[in-house]
Order: sequence, then structure tokens, then C-alpha cells
Amino acid sequence: MPTIPFMLLCGTLLGLSAGFIMHRADFCLAGMFRDLFLFRALFKLRILLLLIVISMFLFESARLAGIIHLYPFPSFGSPSLAAPFGGMIFGIGMVMAGGCVVGSLYKTGSGSVPSLIAVIGLIAGSALFAEFFPWWSKITANATFLKGKITLAQALGLSPTLLAATVAAIALPWIFTIYRNGGWIRPIYTDGSLQPWIAALLLSLIGFISVIAIGMPLGITTTYAKAAAMTESALCPTHYAGLKFFQRTSLQYTQPLTGELLRGGPGKDLDAIALIQFPLVFGIVAGGALSTLLLGEFKIRWKLPFRQYLSVAIGGVLMGLASRMAAGCNVWHLLGGLPIMALQSMLFLVGLFPGAWLGSRLLSRYVIR
Repeated sequence: MPTIPFMLLCGTLLGLSAGFIMHRADFCLAGMFRDLFLFRALFKLRILLLLIVISMFLFESARLAGIIHLYPFPSFGSPSLAAPFGGMIFGIGMVMAGGCVVGSLYKTGSGSVPSLIAVIGLIAGSALFAEFFPWWSKITANATFLKGKITLAQALGLSPTLLAATVAAIALPWIFTIYRNGGWIRPIYTDGSLQPWIAALLLSLIGFISVIAIGMPLGITTTYAKAAAMTESALCPTHYAGLKFFQRTSLQYTQPLTGELLRGGPGKDLDAIALIQFPLVFGIVAGGALSTLLLGEFKIRWKLPFRQYLSVAIGGVLMGLASRMAAGCNVWHLLGGLPIMALQSMLFLVGLFPGAWLGSRLLSRYVIR
């Protein structure tokens, strides 16, 4: 199959599946961190750890079998001390927005107007980043260390298999202990709901298929930058032409199944990034809508206090800004980078925890008091 039809079909199906599964399981990465600090609840965070461990096993098994040809995955770079700062800003934003970059999409598909506001905020935050990209790129470059080393295995000079086996040796007894105590199951009160551990398993398979078929894990945040670029180029073409961020080529790799060289960037062009991410975004929104329609629960939900709308808008802007500052969002780093122990993603996680804590404090004090 030619590259373009294949990528369109693959991205749409992956997004549709992910959006449907996340909606049925109420799977929200923002909620996993928010619940830790608001309610001292670890259940959702355990589900995230399970997803990461399963993805690590799948990625490393495929690498050893020679199925994965691009490793580390494209677009992951050397670690920078700018990453935890970006992670902290992102953590604040995702809690205030009530959903991350993916959660906001499938919730928009299910009829949530606040989630749509968060999506618009993500686009606005991406546009804001373009204004100070030259300054931030210098900071990132000066804060970069271990140049040429992308994963922990590369930094330590060890085999990825050894590190993955070490994680497995620690994780498997933990997983079994929680299973024996019934810790993977939560009460289900509505028809059609999906247990989160099943969602974690299915989402790890979706990420695995993405790596095999597309060549990289799930990622969507450059879509928001492209939407910002398209808007600015239409409204302010002269200003758009002077923004270096939109002129760069951030992705260049050979598609593993078709062998075609693909290039793309955050600009307005319908390039490789548009080919990869636009169908994925459409599929996630459609998956959330399809799940809601099949349950007979679709309705436009918009009645919220003004302060919550303000929180959602600010959170969306912060996520759009931070996803560019940290060269990726929580989905990219947590579900794609951590399973291969990418140093950049590990630093992003370091910043995400204090950011989610601060966002939870702001949320409980000023928004849902």
C-alpha cells in the first residue's frame, strides 16, 4: 500500500481505538496525578505503571526480534535540564484543564464543551511558544548534557535488555501482589464500562502497533502547533513568516514498512507530521463520540461556573506551551519514552509530579473550593 493511504488508515484506526477505550475506562492521565494529590489515591497511578511496564516488555521484545528498526524512536533527543521545567508547567496545566492532551480530545468527542476550550487553549499555548522559541532553544541547548545519549542504557553503556529485565524482576512480584489483593479491579456502576487494567493492556498494544506500523509511539501535540501555524498564517502572514519555530523541520525518518523518507515540522504545511498526527487526533475525537453514542449518553455538557472555564482555558494554554518546551507531552513521554527509559522522558516525569501537586493546590483552593 502507498505510504499516504496506509498512514491515514493506520492513524485513524489507532486513534479511534484509543479514544473509544479511554472513554469506556475513564482513562485520564491527568486524573492519575491529580487523584494522588487531591485524594491520596494511588489506584489510577498504578494503572499507569502497569501500562509502562507492559509497553517496556513489548518494545524490548520487538527490538530483540528485529521487528523494531528505529531505536531509540525518532524525535527523542539528548536530555536537557529544561525538560523537568517543561514537565512542571505541563503538570500544572493538565490538572487545571481537567484532562491532558488526549483526554481533552476524547472528552470533546463525547460532548464536553470545557474540553473543547482546553483544546483551543492548547493551540493558543503552542502559538505563544513560537514567540519566544529562539530564546528557549538557546536555554535548552545550554542545559543539554550527555549529548548523543538518548536512553539510560546508552548513558550507562549497558544493554537495554538488562535494564528491562531488572525492571521486570521488580515489577512482576509487585503486579502479582496487587492482583492477589484485588488491587487491579475497581467497582463498575455503569453498563459498558471497561476495567482500567484492561484499558492499560489494550493501550499498550495500540502503542506497540504504532511503533511497528508508523515507526514511533503515539504523539499528537505538534498537531496543536500546526493548528496555530495555520491560523497565524491566515490572519497574520507576515508575522508568521518571521517566526523561526514554524520554519523548522523537527522530524525526518524513514517509514519502516514503506521505506519512504518522511519530513515534517510544526509549520502550516501538510507534511509528514500532519500525515501521522491529524488522523490520530481525528480518530481519538471520533472514538470518544462513538463510545458515547453507542451507550446512548451523548449530550452537549457545558454548564459549569465561570471560574472552571477560566481554569480549563489557562490549563490548556499551559499544556500547549509546556509540550513545546519539553519537546513532547505526557502521552509522548510517559507512554513512549519511559518504556525505553529515554532520559528526556525521565526528566519530564521529575517535573510532572511537583507540577501536578501545585496544580492540585490551585484547583482545590480557587476552582473547586
